[in-house]
Amino acid sequence: MNLGEAQELFMEQLPYLLNSAFDMGYKIRGGDLFRDPRVHGAMGEKVGYGAANSNHKLKLAIDLNLFHNRQFIGDTEGHRLLGEWWEAQHPHNRWGGRFDDGNHYEMLQIPWR
Repeated sequence: MNLGEAQELFMEQLPYLLNSAFDMGYKIRGGDLFRDPRVHGAMGEKVGYGAANSNHKLKLAIDLNLFHNRQFIGDTEGHRLLGEWWEAQHPHNRWGGRFDDGNHYEMLQIPWR
């Protein structure tokens, strides 16, 4: 799978993630999807906030700001149900709660052809 195919697969999975969040009773406000390397540095380079090797730079990650009963879910634990659901959907899906970034949902970098 090349990078473009991985990006397509990630985008294909996103509606299921969003719909599952809605089904769990959450409202969603979007966060970062793409972090432009002209602003945030190339892969491996840390400029500004975020990790040097962020999958946002590859268009393979999204941050979702969840709300329940009009209250912002700001802690990692509040994302656990959705995050664990996300990981169960595909072997390359990873939830940011595994590294204390609960609102982060990504597809792992797989070796690209």
